[in-house]
Amino acid sequence: MTALYNVVVKNRHVEGENIAVMEFESATSTTILPKIEAGAHIDVHLPNGMVRQYSLCQNPAETGIFRLGILRDPESRGGSISAFDELKDGMQIQVSAPKNLFSLVKAKHSVLIGGGIGITPLITMAYQLADQGESFELHYCGASAERCAFVDEIKKGALAQFTTFHFKSEGASHREFFQSAIQNIDAESHIYTCGPNGFMDWVINLAQTQHFPEHQIHKEYFQVEVETGGDAFEVVAERSGKIIMVNAEETILQALAREGIEIEMSCEQGVCGTCMCDVLEGEPDHRDVYFTDEEKASNEQILVCCSRAKSARLVLDI
Repeated sequence: MTALYNVVVKNRHVEGENIAVMEFESATSTTILPKIEAGAHIDVHLPNGMVRQYSLCQNPAETGIFRLGILRDPESRGGSISAFDELKDGMQIQVSAPKNLFSLVKAKHSVLIGGGIGITPLITMAYQLADQGESFELHYCGASAERCAFVDEIKKGALAQFTTFHFKSEGASHREFFQSAIQNIDAESHIYTCGPNGFMDWVINLAQTQHFPEHQIHKEYFQVEVETGGDAFEVVAERSGKIIMVNAEETILQALAREGIEIEMSCEQGVCGTCMCDVLEGEPDHRDVYFTDEEKASNEQILVCCSRAKSARLVLDI
């Protein structure tokens, strides 16, 4: 299991009407929180018992704290509501060490495109690129400045000169802007995007139409709607010595847990990669957004929280 840190909530305040910005510090003087990497996230063990992932949104040069910006989403499955409503200054909770599935790549130029709360991981990237003197640009898209977080920090700080705001309330259209601007982006640039799924899909599709290769387009989904049901199939847990039937309306993860095989998990939507298992035999039915198309085609690994099997049997190294 992943090591956990006991932390205390500090400096919680609300920005953009419904975004809770807060810092975590170690709850004990004997433990120091590890240094973060640009694009990293942490698992937060919430008061309601859920475990949810949130991107870190600070300058990576800052040490000893983890800072988050959490949108209270009324359509959430309960995680963001618990985080927004229940996490208060002085409260002690547990969090994981930083994990990075959205790393910066050394590039001639980097284009960071954030939609709404999707700006959070891009802030860490922007700070790191600025500190290192790298060539980059940051684009912040949203409904209005009043409904977005970190706007004043960006406008008044080191990132101001690199940032373009695209707020609908001010007449801006990010679609019109990028349809024109992308033609002038150097072909060796790397593009990073995070935000609502439709927003990200549009950015990714636009980059693809300009023939940016997959390895130059980087994305991180916060959550996705995933269909996990399908025909029943058999899973062989090789190391555990068990053969388990996965029923039509249950996931592999649920079937394994039913038989006493616990797999570490977090998002349950095929986004984070926490529940990854090696495939020894059989053909997975990949339903995640974590693996690239090339990785899915190799069929070497599977995310058991959402994916199923195309073959009648899967043999997993668990």
